[in-house]
Amino acid sequence: MALKAVHVSDVPNLDQVTENASLSLYSTRFPKGMDVSSCRTGYKIPKFLVLGHRGSGMNILQSSDRRMKAFKENSILSFNAAANFPVDFIEFDVQVTKDDCPVIFHDDFILSEDNGTIYEKRVTELSLSEFLCYGPQREPGTVGKSLLRKTGGKILSWNVESDDSLCTLEEVFEKVNPCLGFNIEVKFDDHIVYQQDHLTHVLQAILKVVFEYGKDRPIIFSSFQPDAALLLRKLQSTYPVFFLTNGGTEIYYDVRRNSLEEAINLCLDGGLQGIVSEIKGVLRNPGAVPKIKEAKLSLLTYGKLNNVPEVVYLQHLMGVEGVIVDLVQEITEAVSFMIKQPSGDGEEEVLLEGEDQIPGKTNPQFSERELSFLLKLIPALIQL
Repeated sequence: MALKAVHVSDVPNLDQVTENASLSLYSTRFPKGMDVSSCRTGYKIPKFLVLGHRGSGMNILQSSDRRMKAFKENSILSFNAAANFPVDFIEFDVQVTKDDCPVIFHDDFILSEDNGTIYEKRVTELSLSEFLCYGPQREPGTVGKSLLRKTGGKILSWNVESDDSLCTLEEVFEKVNPCLGFNIEVKFDDHIVYQQDHLTHVLQAILKVVFEYGKDRPIIFSSFQPDAALLLRKLQSTYPVFFLTNGGTEIYYDVRRNSLEEAINLCLDGGLQGIVSEIKGVLRNPGAVPKIKEAKLSLLTYGKLNNVPEVVYLQHLMGVEGVIVDLVQEITEAVSFMIKQPSGDGEEEVLLEGEDQIPGKTNPQFSERELSFLLKLIPALIQL
């Protein structure tokens, strides 16, 4: 079918893990070559990646686009639905309950209604059993607490076409298609200052599950919390750690979060392997991309603009190595058409006009001069 551009609205003790431990990240759809053995930097992604955001896409409950409410985000159902398309990884959010169980949930607070009264609980202050009581229940005949979501200043019922139960990190490892890599985002509240002991305790609980159930699955860790990202790298050397940043599109008290340049410095100082930036941050500051490359860091992006095939293609030309997307089917189809993935020599190719073209589809073509012009124009447009 023809693609249409989308309108964008506004640990346990890990001493047993050797310093040189490595994992060659591999799945049936992801070629060998991701190796983080004893590296501070120099981590190389061997192909242009597509990662499913919270599985088959985040839920935007107020959206008129049914695709934004097709599957419950961050659910096993959504993760396995993404596996029906040639996506390389799924991205999901992990928090740890008060009884030290890593669970999958994005928001800091979970909302429910009982007899007309709305109750709000912090996820990390719930026990595992309390957390799993919300939403659809796996036990036949059992009714869970209603699940609401605060979005755009409103509180809405969390209604989707295909609902699913809340789940733990262990269940995700056990029940999600093994061909999918995991981008595990470790979530912390932006408004809380965390002590190192607390961060270490949370990360150890997550790493305990990862090392027990990870097996040969490709895994990338990421976090917006700078100290958590640095600690993840110190606590283990098996899996790559990326620093998540808005790239300067929002300003925080912690200056390390406020620009791509700060992100580069953090990665180099802490031996992290890459950056995951809001795409607007990259488009506003395209000059940061060669700096990231010079630092031998990998670069992925996230954001609504990644649901536009032409924007994804432009990022490939700029040197971005992968995109986190909501419209998994549309973007994987576009990437398969626009970009020939590596053959035996490991080199990617961009389809040239007239080469293996599909009737009715036109691949964007840019000369170096045109690309240079676009990279100068786009930052000004993004500021509007």
